Amino acid sequence: MKHHVKNTASAASFALYKIGQLAKYLDHKSTERLVHAFITSRLDYCNSLLYGIPSTELSKLQLIQNSAARLVTRSKKHDHITPILRDLHWLPLHLRIRYKVALLAFKAIHGMAPSYLTDLVASYSPQRRLRSSSETLLCRPRRCNTRFYGDRCFSAAAPEVWNNLPWDLREAPHLNRFKKDLKTYLFSCF
Repeated sequence: MKHHVKNTASAASFALYKIGQLAKYLDHKSTERLVHAFITSRLDYCNSLLYGIPSTELSKLQLIQNSAARLVTRSKKHDHITPILRDLHWLPLHLRIRYKVALLAFKAIHGMAPSYLTDLVASYSPQRRLRSSSETLLCRPRRCNTRFYGDRCFSAAAPEVWNNLPWDLREAPHLNRFKKDLKTYLFSCF
């Protein structure tokens, strides 16, 4: 995973440098489009695989996103980043990863995901009648023997993220509503 993070950070840094050279000739909207095309797309590519990686690795990619946000808003290097990300309506990287895992879990539960993902999640059904019986929860798999990768696999990450979502969010009637409410919820966590 370190190799993937290193390559992504390197490619995104180079793109950020090139966009930075052009920034004085671009308006805000054009700069933001270039950042989304060449930087955000790289940070979001396969980012659900980054769930559970050490924060030291994730911080390398977060620095890229922070620099991109500063470039788009023409902010100074030492300005606090949280208000800038909120103004742009960008989730920080760790929340973008949770968003992607929750979205994949929703699709797997509702049969909108490929079978290789749908087969990895199982609904939780207690043997006795409980108050939580009516909730859409996922079964957590037994702990894997692999200490580093077992908790990061989709079959373990999806139930962890999904079961920690609020009840009304898990019960969203359709995908578009779920996406909208999920982003709103994650922004409230930010």
